[in-house]
Amino acid sequence: MSPNPALTRQTYQDNPDVQKRRWLILIVINLFTFMSTLDGSIVNIALPVISKQLNLPVAQTQWVVTSYLMMICAAILFFGKLGDIVGKIKIFKLGMIIFTIGSLLCGFSYNLTFLIASRLLQALGASMTMANNQGIVTDIFPPNERGKALGFIGTFVSLGSIAGPSLGGVIISSLGWEYIFWVNVPIGIIAFIIGVKTLPQDLTKLRVKIDVAGNLLFTLFILALFSGLLLGQQLGYGDYRIITALVVSLVVFVAFIWVQMHKQEPLLQLSLFKNPLFSLSILCGFLVFVANFCYNIIAPFYAQSILNLSPSQAGFLLMIFPIVMVIIAPLSGSLSDKIGSELLTFIGLIIMVIAQFGLASLHDGSSIALVGVWIAMLGLGSGIFMSPNNSLVMSKVPRTQLGIAGSINGLIRNIGMVVGITVATTTLFSVMSHKAGYRVTGLIPDRPDIFLSGMHVVFQTSATICLIAALLTGWRLWSSRRSVQNEPVQSN
Repeated sequence: MSPNPALTRQTYQDNPDVQKRRWLILIVINLFTFMSTLDGSIVNIALPVISKQLNLPVAQTQWVVTSYLMMICAAILFFGKLGDIVGKIKIFKLGMIIFTIGSLLCGFSYNLTFLIASRLLQALGASMTMANNQGIVTDIFPPNERGKALGFIGTFVSLGSIAGPSLGGVIISSLGWEYIFWVNVPIGIIAFIIGVKTLPQDLTKLRVKIDVAGNLLFTLFILALFSGLLLGQQLGYGDYRIITALVVSLVVFVAFIWVQMHKQEPLLQLSLFKNPLFSLSILCGFLVFVANFCYNIIAPFYAQSILNLSPSQAGFLLMIFPIVMVIIAPLSGSLSDKIGSELLTFIGLIIMVIAQFGLASLHDGSSIALVGVWIAMLGLGSGIFMSPNNSLVMSKVPRTQLGIAGSINGLIRNIGMVVGITVATTTLFSVMSHKAGYRVTGLIPDRPDIFLSGMHVVFQTSATICLIAALLTGWRLWSSRRSVQNEPVQSN
């Protein structure tokens, strides 16, 4: 498992030509980071139009979204490991090509089967770029700029995840649903051409075998888990098929961990999780994405159905979140390079807790200005948290495992999105059903009070999730400060 010495004598940080191009390299990486995360959320708003034009039930078109997320999560660990073996930059470039071709084919889809197949191809390319983007940045940027660089990646991840509904609405209304995919093609081609000229050759590679058993078990785990979580929203979690899928996912996951523990060259290096800073940062990142996707699901309904805003007005209101993040995340990342990451992650989470409880207090008479303040605060907290947390994750990993560490981070992010969607919709409709006295799976006309009851519980739940993450980071900060204070005593 040792890296090839011939390939690791030099680092990118010792190469002046690479250092001159490092910010241009970051732009290329962020373009694909934005597009690949955007395509996980932008399609939601197009489903009614796609359903109508392809003559499909809306429930079936949901697989256009689900298939993309499932493929990314199933493949991302494999491509992270493959990046460590054959080269992160090589896999990233290949992912750029596959994602762009998949985007082109999506727009030409004439039926659901062709569209889902194209989405799977698109997701395959997205997983290749997602798995290796953070590893490439960590490899290229010196420690004093790493937080800022990872902060930009965190910004574009969240920007792509949150901006989908508002940006998709504008594209669909002016051009048509095909263009939410085709817009990726010219950007992808330009980014690839720049990438070929700016991205350096891979230096660090591992001489290991692919863990076939681990890959198969992990893919089966993701398929069973996502099927249970996403179909459970439609059929109810008491359905025996849903329970079976979730039980199978648990059994397969246990089998996967057992195989990884006994493999000499596993897909997932479990030793990474022995570092408490890495494990805690991964867990907190997961919790934040769960909480943010609760907001992402509920906020558009509140803006349009309760505040009676038009789709474009609602889009501009919801864009406050990513705009604030775009400004704050790089600043937070830069600051983390100077003062460390633990304090900033704690501050960001506390602000998110306050913002989520603020959102839980909104009602049908709330002013647009107040709603905007709470959304801005949520973006502020997320921006302060995300960059330092990514820096904590990647700074604790050996160079030869940066690909798998980045893919773990990307995997947790995508699973967090799915769990967030599940938590939000399940909680919302459970509370609404209880209030209405019968099973509810959508908004009830002329009963905004029932939706608001469900919305309040969802945001209280997401606030509690952020509070748990804040308590964990607070404990980490306290432990870190205490260990520093004890060092002089121990040296004597």
